[in-house]
Amino acid sequence: MKRVVVGLSGGVDSSVAAYLLQKQGYEVIGLFMKNWHDDSVTISNECPWLEDSNDALLVAEKLGIPFQTVDLSEQYQEKIVDYMFNEYEKGRTPNPDVLCNREIKFDVFMKIALSLGADYVATGHYCRKTEFEQDGQVIYQLKAGADNNKDQSYFLCQLSQEQLAKSLFPIGELTKPEVREIAAEMELVTAEKKDSQGLCFIGKVRLPEFLQQKLQPKEGLIVQVDKNDPIYQTELPADRTTEQELQYHAAKRNYNPQMGKVVGKHQGAHYFTNGQRKGLNVGGTTDPLFVIATDVDTNTIYTGLTSQHPGLFKKGLRIATEEIHWIREDLALKNGDTMEVMARIRYRQPLQKATLHQLESGLYLLFEEPQSAITEGQFAAWYHDDELTGSGVIS
Repeated sequence: MKRVVVGLSGGVDSSVAAYLLQKQGYEVIGLFMKNWHDDSVTISNECPWLEDSNDALLVAEKLGIPFQTVDLSEQYQEKIVDYMFNEYEKGRTPNPDVLCNREIKFDVFMKIALSLGADYVATGHYCRKTEFEQDGQVIYQLKAGADNNKDQSYFLCQLSQEQLAKSLFPIGELTKPEVREIAAEMELVTAEKKDSQGLCFIGKVRLPEFLQQKLQPKEGLIVQVDKNDPIYQTELPADRTTEQELQYHAAKRNYNPQMGKVVGKHQGAHYFTNGQRKGLNVGGTTDPLFVIATDVDTNTIYTGLTSQHPGLFKKGLRIATEEIHWIREDLALKNGDTMEVMARIRYRQPLQKATLHQLESGLYLLFEEPQSAITEGQFAAWYHDDELTGSGVIS
């Protein structure tokens, strides 16, 4: 009998994943990951880990499977929290959920599971895994979940073939209502439980307070840039090369405080991200202000009126060579190659038509339509049909 360790999070999805595996004849073990100790920055009663571990235990008891808690808070601090602080300090916006899957669930946690004699690790992600053989080698495919509303393949965009080989996603073919129905039929305590929000395994965190542990508040200016500023009028030369065109579309705009008017003050540019609307506390504008750029060197935030401000939009992005990740290594591009894909730059964003260009200077993703709030530090992921084939950190 094959042994599977399920990451029981105390939510309905992983509970049903454990039940389905048991039904399929696997020997199932439940493990709860404790990743966080500091409750001072957690918004109270929003997914406290104690309640979650108790729910996970109750589910394990109901299913009659062994259960234990593993404390990974040290590794989480080192691999996720420290990385987050470093990224925010550089003025980038990291995605801790993608990292948590790559570094914790499917690495540290998977190694613990395999040391317990597990053949596989299973999670409650809404995605699917398929496989085929090519030249005598098994190739694993990561596909979108059957429930379009809940597809979580994006969060797994940094997994490798080795990690996928040992992974199972039992609820990938189901919709959320079907999962809740199964949980209710089995009288699992998590059947009606709300989905947790916020940081992977921490719950909702007050981000400024969280960041203030390492990044000190520092007053700076909020500058409003007019939509007709010359910075948006620059044209590409007619005799441009492909590389020049890609660099133009992916380039960061060089703002300076003289370009606009000062409309307010903030407590630290590293607390803000592109596309952000809340938290600026600037009154008296005809329309909402959106963050169009942050500069942590000068501690300045640049803003524009309305969600259609040209400063929010770009057609391209670049991924540094060392940040390119192919789940399907057999599809990796060589220098000079291009590939048509569907891509997204954030979870839940509808897939967008785009072309990948591999050059010496990195991998460029050029969209058919300009995209709003392309943000450094986030992950771009690309797909062929419903298969996620690769990803990378936006630079």
